[in-house]
Amino acid sequence: MSYKKYLNNVTLGDCCELMKNIPNNYISGCITDPPYNYEFFGRNWDNVEIKRRKNKANNNKNILVKNIPYGSGLAGGVKNERWYKKNRDNILEYQSWVEHWGKELYRILKPGAFIMVFNSNRSVAHIQIALENVGFYTKDMFIWIRNSGIPKGLNAYEKMKKDGYELAENWKGWHSATRNNYEAVSVLQKPIENNYVNNVKKYGVGLLKTEGHINHNGFLSNIFEGYQRDKKDDFNKHITVKPIKLIEKLAEMIVPKQTNNIIIDPFMGSGTTALACKNLGIPYIGFELNEEYIKIANMRLS
Repeated sequence: MSYKKYLNNVTLGDCCELMKNIPNNYISGCITDPPYNYEFFGRNWDNVEIKRRKNKANNNKNILVKNIPYGSGLAGGVKNERWYKKNRDNILEYQSWVEHWGKELYRILKPGAFIMVFNSNRSVAHIQIALENVGFYTKDMFIWIRNSGIPKGLNAYEKMKKDGYELAENWKGWHSATRNNYEAVSVLQKPIENNYVNNVKKYGVGLLKTEGHINHNGFLSNIFEGYQRDKKDDFNKHITVKPIKLIEKLAEMIVPKQTNNIIIDPFMGSGTTALACKNLGIPYIGFELNEEYIKIANMRLS
């Protein structure tokens, strides 16, 4: 398949294989929301597990999607040495997987191109390490305050009280975790050639557009507030859809609106990056392994 057929389309397939068809230094930026380590099963999405989770979510609107893959041996249980070792092995395997697709992404991005990667606070450091290992340079971390985090930790008082522990009152207000109220966006850059001005003249990328986004002290803040999740269409069953306005803002920051500037999303999901680019008039390329998500993306784009 000619890489030009990818333009302004969401293509079914493994991004690592599809990116091999794209020339070196061709893409101007990347915004992506890859599978979090919550769902990780080695180097491939497990489509059986995807279907199981979606069916479970569809049948119960109040369902909380577990943080740890079903059957992984990491969910619940005693936090013993075996548990921590398995957890550590799991995150390192995830880091290796990020390097796997990061190598191809590095090759096809122009010098100075930015990559913005959404991820969890558990995985974000490993994403940065993995992408630095393949050549990217960490520039920043953006914080999206989403105001929708769900407390996932143990309520010590309630558990002790239920167990009949006589000193349970001493542990009132103590939990095993805080409410996760934000989402991290790792911001990395393919190294520029020589200096910023020369790089921009040659490749058309390398700087962040801050006009219209300045806060009171004259600099662009790396904390993004006021971007609530969009109300999903009934047909959109994707669990982690990001606000379109947030993706539009990120796209405007990294890519000037020129016909030769293309944004890629290797994990397109239900098409939010594509829709944001379409709204802005920025060409895009999207890849997705799940055929059902591509159908949803095409419905949204139409």
